[in-house]
Amino acid sequence: MKEIKLIKTEEDYKDALNAIEKLIAEDPRPESKEGEQLLLLSALIKDYESNVFPITLPDPIDAIKFKMEQTDLSPADLVQYIGSKGRVSEILSGKRQLTLDMVRALESGLGIPAKVLIQKPDPNKESQYQHWDTTLFKTMAERGYFGTVPQNKTESLKSFFSLSDFNLEPAVLFRKTSFRSEARTDKNALSAWKTRVLEKAKKMKAPKYKHGVVDLAFMQNLIKLSINDNSPVLVQEELRKIGIKLIIEPHLPRTHLDGAAILAEKNNPVIGLTLRHDRLDNFWFTLMHELAHVGRHYNQEIDLFYDEKLQDKDGTEISEKDKEKEADEWAEESILPRTKWEISPAKITPSAMAAQSLADELGINVAVIAGIIRYKHQNYYYLNKIVNETTVQVRNLFPDAFKIIKIKWKT
Repeated sequence: MKEIKLIKTEEDYKDALNAIEKLIAEDPRPESKEGEQLLLLSALIKDYESNVFPITLPDPIDAIKFKMEQTDLSPADLVQYIGSKGRVSEILSGKRQLTLDMVRALESGLGIPAKVLIQKPDPNKESQYQHWDTTLFKTMAERGYFGTVPQNKTESLKSFFSLSDFNLEPAVLFRKTSFRSEARTDKNALSAWKTRVLEKAKKMKAPKYKHGVVDLAFMQNLIKLSINDNSPVLVQEELRKIGIKLIIEPHLPRTHLDGAAILAEKNNPVIGLTLRHDRLDNFWFTLMHELAHVGRHYNQEIDLFYDEKLQDKDGTEISEKDKEKEADEWAEESILPRTKWEISPAKITPSAMAAQSLADELGINVAVIAGIIRYKHQNYYYLNKIVNETTVQVRNLFPDAFKIIKIKWKT
């Protein structure tokens, strides 16, 4: 994208997404020229998406049932919000619509947004699938989400989501990119990616995870595997042995996702990585970030609600930024401890020699050290040769995850 301009066409939109992704990788300071371009592009993309990709809210009855499941509520627990056992039964079965008083009570008591509850239940839920973005559907098909011979769009999506909660976001999802606050994420794509990751995780056998196993010392020891050429494969097996399932699944259009920690399943935390940036330093930093969420935030009973705010079960709002900051701190400390950083020449002069010296001392791959040095300096032009030319191409280690299949459509 040579210049920033109004987004009027699909081609303009794709150019803007490519441009903003490059700017995000540079992580510019807000007051810099690149920072201003990032803000401007984000605003243009958000405006375009609000017109072209309207948000589809979940069905109100599905929202109530999901909330009940997540907070272990029975129909009897809803009587205080709805009025009687008979009315609760009628509401949950779709025979009676919610009144304004019920909406207010459910919003106040359960934290379900009124904008979700005031919708009329859709008697034909399949219509939700009919409005899915065609590009997203085709991408899912090419990656084998529906097998080698998909049905039509509605039937394929209906089958894919048959064992999951359609249009419900994962119980703890942390996106490692500042882009999340600037432009709208396609929630359908996010749900599809999450479902795919959990589908793969179910096929991976692992012992029950014991809370407390993952701490800073564990992470600092784990990252020493990075000196091996196949370290991403090795770490996947090491995590499986302690009950953490590491799944590689490419991101879907309009998610801009690097990684996620899905902590809904208490026996086995799931970490999904997209390898959106095919570099060893990105793999390890993102993995350490998500592992930090497991170590610090596992078993805290956090839910992610429809209004995209994190809340405890008592309704107390939690700052996502605080959680992200905590995870970043552990990720940094696991790769390059502050005590080593403070006395390293790399803090003043980020040279290749200084990076190699730190790598040798810590027993970590030099590309990973170079990546964290760039992160600490907030300058992604430093040490390019080490990061981009001497690093392992991680995607090559997971060919099945990036395989594109030839589709034979049923007629």
